[in-house]
Amino acid sequence: MAKAKTEANNKSIEETLWQACDKLRGSIEPSEYKHVVLGLIFLKFASDKFEERKKELIKEGQEKYIENPAFYSMKNVFFLEEISRWSYIAKNAAQNDIALKIDTALHTIEKDNKALKGALPDNYFSRLGLDKTKLKSLIDKINEIDTLKDKKQDIVGKVYEYFLKKFAIKEGKGKGEFYTPKTIVNLIAEMIEPYKGIIYDPACGAGGMFVQSMKFIEAHHGNKKEVSIYGQEYTKTTYKLAKMNLAIRGISANFGNKEADTFADDQHKDLKADYIMANPPFNQKDWRGEDELKDDPRWAGYDVPPKSNANYAWILNMVSKLSDNGVAGFILANGALSGGGEEYKIRKKLIENNLVEAIVIIPRNTFYTTDISVTLWILNKNKKQRTLKVNDAVKNYRDREKEILFMDLRRWGSEYEKKFVELTDEDIAKVAQNYHNWQQVDFKDTYKNIPEFCYSADFEEVKSNDFSLVPSKYIEFVDADSNIDFDKEMKRIQSEFKTLIKEEKESQQELIEAFKVLGYEL
Repeated sequence: MAKAKTEANNKSIEETLWQACDKLRGSIEPSEYKHVVLGLIFLKFASDKFEERKKELIKEGQEKYIENPAFYSMKNVFFLEEISRWSYIAKNAAQNDIALKIDTALHTIEKDNKALKGALPDNYFSRLGLDKTKLKSLIDKINEIDTLKDKKQDIVGKVYEYFLKKFAIKEGKGKGEFYTPKTIVNLIAEMIEPYKGIIYDPACGAGGMFVQSMKFIEAHHGNKKEVSIYGQEYTKTTYKLAKMNLAIRGISANFGNKEADTFADDQHKDLKADYIMANPPFNQKDWRGEDELKDDPRWAGYDVPPKSNANYAWILNMVSKLSDNGVAGFILANGALSGGGEEYKIRKKLIENNLVEAIVIIPRNTFYTTDISVTLWILNKNKKQRTLKVNDAVKNYRDREKEILFMDLRRWGSEYEKKFVELTDEDIAKVAQNYHNWQQVDFKDTYKNIPEFCYSADFEEVKSNDFSLVPSKYIEFVDADSNIDFDKEMKRIQSEFKTLIKEEKESQQELIEAFKVLGYEL
């Protein structure tokens, strides 16, 4: 009994919620779990923040303002009417119309708070036809969570990440929403350092890149108010999640007027971003019609990306959005490093235009939804020599226009959850530092090419490799066999075989003698 209690106590919030959600099987598909849970978690979190602010006002002797929305919005807290408060939902959890009450609560919050316009589910719970007993059980579980208990922990973010991850694993690769592991997002942030300016993600999903960017800024004592966020998302439910995900954290963002295809209906046509962080769909086929988007201004100066694969369409979209000093860090399938046809022509032009700064091979099995090898690309619009103040530090960048840094991390990372790999904080720090050392004027003292890790290639080397960006064409790999002393090794093997043959002969003789004793000759 005691053991069972201990195990229950050791379960994470996320695990407990997943198990509670799993009881909804039969009522809804597992793919809906995250939407159900996050809608309820949002209500609980918003209510906890509201009640916290309400207590503050009472403590400050301003009790008469506890129903005044302005006194909540001034602290970046959503004002909640009685029917939108978690206490009301929890009290009515057993009612037959609890799904309708949840929908009403969400609708009322969105109506009263402009920042949430278009963010919250619309009549979602009523349409699902959830078993009320199971829904009550889930509400009861969420009621046990104090979302504000640990100020350092992002409860909403943790739950969201966990549910995306679990769904990806449960449904298998290629299904579910594409999930970018947090360590990869951290790596991008640490390398491109998005401290100040406009951050853009053309395939933003639920806004994970932006959340991690804000965390990066906080961790490095930057100012979140100096950052503006722009994103675009194609899927309606994910578009809503993105708006909710950022709004609940008090992060303002522009996701365009609606969910829309980035290529067919660009929501940020005139945008120039200082930083781009993205993980667009890999190897997307038929992203345009045969005669569509041929004259799109985003391809100006380049060949039209092939309709058979959108990888280079994503690249050129991002290039077109970069400011004069803009930097982009994004993930693509390895095939983009050496593709032929129009891809070759575009890649050659990107290199000739001095846009490609770094190529980093990511360890396999890093992503939940695919096991293919992937690459982190860093593009930089300004690789010229310049001095720049970056978050109170002065960086003296050298001229890197005719150079590209290649890094191979395939042997890096640590295993977790049996078959998955993640980069550690130490790994990320080492890679980022190596990249930053390479960029600086004193790089000869701080950077060196390291076999099986990194290599700085000049333009002529890349040209001689026919503009391939495959790191193994540049990084030196040690042939373990080449360092073997052949004669010495053969003598060692010879000695071992002599010993084995001798022992075998002795064994045979013993066997012959044993049969002789018994009166039998062999």
